[in-house]
Amino acid sequence: MKHLNKLFVAALLAMGLNAQAQDENNPWLVSFGANAVDTRFGQASKFEDKFSEYFNAKDNWNILPSVSYVTVSRHVGNNFSFGITGSVNRIDRLVTRQPGSSEYVVNNPGDLSYYGVDGLIKYSFLNVIGTKWFDPYLHVGGGYTWIDDKGNGTVNGGLGVTFWFVENVGLTFQSTYKHTFEDAADANVPRHLQHFAGLSFKFGGKDTDKDGIYDKDDECPTEAGLKQFNGCPDKDGDGIPDKNDSCPEQAGLQEFQGCPDTDGDGIADKDDACADVAGLKELQGCPDKDSDGITDKDDRCPEVAGPRENGGCPWPDTDGDGVLDKDDLCPEVKGTTANRGCPEVTEEVMKRLNEFAKTILFNSGKATFKEETMPVLQSMQRIFKEYPHARFIIEGHTDSDGSNALNQSLSENRAAAVRNYLIENGIAADRLVSTGFGETKPIASNKTAKGKAQNRRVEVLLIKE
Repeated sequence: MKHLNKLFVAALLAMGLNAQAQDENNPWLVSFGANAVDTRFGQASKFEDKFSEYFNAKDNWNILPSVSYVTVSRHVGNNFSFGITGSVNRIDRLVTRQPGSSEYVVNNPGDLSYYGVDGLIKYSFLNVIGTKWFDPYLHVGGGYTWIDDKGNGTVNGGLGVTFWFVENVGLTFQSTYKHTFEDAADANVPRHLQHFAGLSFKFGGKDTDKDGIYDKDDECPTEAGLKQFNGCPDKDGDGIPDKNDSCPEQAGLQEFQGCPDTDGDGIADKDDACADVAGLKELQGCPDKDSDGITDKDDRCPEVAGPRENGGCPWPDTDGDGVLDKDDLCPEVKGTTANRGCPEVTEEVMKRLNEFAKTILFNSGKATFKEETMPVLQSMQRIFKEYPHARFIIEGHTDSDGSNALNQSLSENRAAAVRNYLIENGIAADRLVSTGFGETKPIASNKTAKGKAQNRRVEVLLIKE
């Protein structure tokens, strides 16, 4: 029996040291230790006599000097637990009362064997009184007790207390009154008290992540965490558990679900396109110094407001005529708003053009220019350049010498020659139209040499849009 006791104690110690605390999390409890049987309590007829020698272990208690009881119980909620106790003892002190007398006699019945198997329902006051170490309780139950080969059923009740000196290991003291309903003379087992003293261990709780918080109370049972977050981790230490933290690797603010706001503009870095510079929410956290609705990083002119179409810069007016270059058909030549930024061709300009045109000299009967007329053509070309979007008709005219058909062809060819010269010297072809009228539109008499010279001419007309 000694070796059995040693193995039993070692196994229970190992089980207890691996346990966790709190009954609702660790529902199983094992207690083991020594028990004492006191038969005097059941013999006393007066209530005060029952307790007068309650602690008289020397005269009244039967004690087996080894592990002599084991209790296994399970917590079921609301401070209640159910369990079973098995106990052994040796009876060498049997207290009896002398018939007709108040005297008690202690007899040695011959070292009788004592066995008990008892079920119990226990109610703990630990949570009621609000402590973690002082655990008083009441218990009731019933069982069967044998002394040698004779036994009786008993109804039990009593009280006890466990002192939890660490979270899961405690020292338990318990007294149980076992009542038999047979007359004392007929009972195989006298009514008696059984005292217990031993160690108690709680176990059975599951803590998968080993963070000291049981799985049933752990909101993150597979990740070691903190008690204040119900077992969930907070990797960045910002006071927001990772499961609620949108930026679990970076310390942040509660208002941004745990994300930082480096530039302090009220926009979390993860949503801030310019996280290091304070900006505007409508621009994803980027600044806009000139308030033109274009972020500084995308604005070619961040200090001056301008339209998005021009990269955030104001539209230029290169020629200073009040018409922006984007709308100015002549951005480098000062013009008028009415003519979309181009200079307007005035009557004075047309007069000058025609004065030059009248002095254009052709070789006789041909559409080629005389050498001395080249400066005239150059002057006309310069005027046309001043009005880059104006369109003109160049008309050719002849005198009446020769046939009508010949004069018509000659007038057309001479007008085309002027047009071709201007095109070759930088005037856009779509700005110029040439035509010939032959001898049909004289401006002087063809009967005189002077009149004929006036009729051989080139005229320029403005095409009005």
